[in-house]
Amino acid sequence: MNWAGKTVGYALTGSHCTLEEVMPQVKRFVDAGANVIPIVSNSILTTDTRFGTSKQWQEQLKAITGNELISTIVQAEPLGPSKLIDVLLISPCTGNTTSRLANAITDSPVLMAAKAQMRNGRPVVLAISTNDGLGLNAANIAKLLVAKHIYFVPFGQDNPEQKPNSLVARMDLAMEACEAALQGRQLQPMLIERFNY
Repeated sequence: MNWAGKTVGYALTGSHCTLEEVMPQVKRFVDAGANVIPIVSNSILTTDTRFGTSKQWQEQLKAITGNELISTIVQAEPLGPSKLIDVLLISPCTGNTTSRLANAITDSPVLMAAKAQMRNGRPVVLAISTNDGLGLNAANIAKLLVAKHIYFVPFGQDNPEQKPNSLVARMDLAMEACEAALQGRQLQPMLIERFNY
């Protein structure tokens, strides 16, 4: 797919342990010619962890994309009327964000961007990273699997022995999943073996 002239909303939520894996994917879209609009949750905006500081992630996103962050609900709301974004990728998409999206709760910039995108009948792609994907969040993932305009980056169990409920997407398939979503289809296989025995 030719990404020149396409605008990707790249939304990041607080699965801090996967951010290092996600950043090269942001760059991949930019290198392919897409205009990438970074959208961040409050957790990304304010939380320092052993995986990096909030400031570090914010600066890296700005440097890679050349765009300012959308970091408030007020900044995200105009994405609907403007129809700016061709595809919205939420990567990583936490269990918290998954459950709120599945239950129509719009209380963060990322969720407002998703609502705006769905309002326009445009694709939202989820790269889940949640410790309870096969626990309480399984019902929410199921609701999203059958929702219109929502697609998934292929995912699987990342540590079945120590965290049997945990599901994580193959972040390196984000671009391919977005290409498929823009064509109205789910990248297959969707359920993958992420953990090799």
